[in-house]
Amino acid sequence: MCRSIKTLRPPVTPEPGEDDIRAAALQYVRKVSGFHAPAAHNREVFDEAVGAVAEATERLLAGLVVRGRRDAPTAGASQG
Repeated sequence: MCRSIKTLRPPVTPEPGEDDIRAAALQYVRKVSGFHAPAAHNREVFDEAVGAVAEATERLLAGLVVRGRRDAPTAGASQG
């Protein structure tokens, strides 16, 4: 487990911002790739991975149902 990544799920982090999500994504990609800072020839793929992980994290956090929270999404609720 990467100890630098903090829990972003409410109520641990009530309102994680874009910076929080991006920092967690960066730490994950660093851990998986083994590079703290990639060489120039790996920069593009490294940055793409950080973006993809950040997007997946945003989707995850938006879809989580946290018990006991009134503002939590309801499973099976219709949208629109």
